[in-house]
Amino acid sequence: MPTVPALVASIPSPSQNTLDVGPLSLHVYGLLLAIGVIIAVRMTMLRWGKLGGDPGEILDGALIVVISGVVGARLYHVITDYQRFDDGRWVDAFKIWKGGLAIWGAVLGGAAALAILAYRKRGSALAVADCVVPGLFFAQALGRWGNWFNQELFGRPSDLPWALEISAAKRPEGYAEFATFHPTFLYESIFCLIGGLALLWIDARLRLKRGQLTALYVVMYTFGRFFFENLRIDDAHEVLGLRVNAWVSLGLFLFGVVWFWWLGRHGEEKDAPLYRERATSTAD
Repeated sequence: MPTVPALVASIPSPSQNTLDVGPLSLHVYGLLLAIGVIIAVRMTMLRWGKLGGDPGEILDGALIVVISGVVGARLYHVITDYQRFDDGRWVDAFKIWKGGLAIWGAVLGGAAALAILAYRKRGSALAVADCVVPGLFFAQALGRWGNWFNQELFGRPSDLPWALEISAAKRPEGYAEFATFHPTFLYESIFCLIGGLALLWIDARLRLKRGQLTALYVVMYTFGRFFFENLRIDDAHEVLGLRVNAWVSLGLFLFGVVWFWWLGRHGEEKDAPLYRERATSTAD
């Protein structure tokens, strides 16, 4: 009696990471990041407008926040993975289209720019941040597919039906004999998509204090990122047996929990004024 062959399935990786449009060759990683930024900015404008703010203010400051986020993301990556740029490869630090944008650097850089802009406009930075974070989750969900095109940041070897095929040239040292790996890009993309939907649901149904939605973003993302980080096998510095970014995720998770609790006790109500009153002076 003939045997039925076992079904073998896996996720193939793209053969190239560029999209040719006439004479132009577009890097898919950068293209997806750009689309993600557009989605996040558009969602922020809509949410800010519903709160009574001027959506045009979001658009005016978006370019500065995005540039600050990209610079922060690249600096964080270069600093924490400096070994990738040793041996005269420092020029590669500027090649962001090849990947290597750290989310925590992007958040820190973007948050710093947002806070400065909000202060100058006399607006509430936390209110703006609460408008940003759902769209940020969706932008991350889309951006992770850039790692698929670059065949990077995948996990340990796996023979699961949804395992990711990695070409021999892209496999890390010590893993040449393995052909399929955990698709951490897919895990994180799905997690971020669910996270964005969860934040929208929570924001619509629970009466949170201002800034608590942002704190929830920090808690939720770091929770997932801790596990994704420990599944990856790309080169990374370790401290006490954990990757640096795993420690960062753990620390920020605890910070987010405390911050959420503190805002619940001391934060402004969600419907508080979006702008500070300008100081007025009276002549004697």
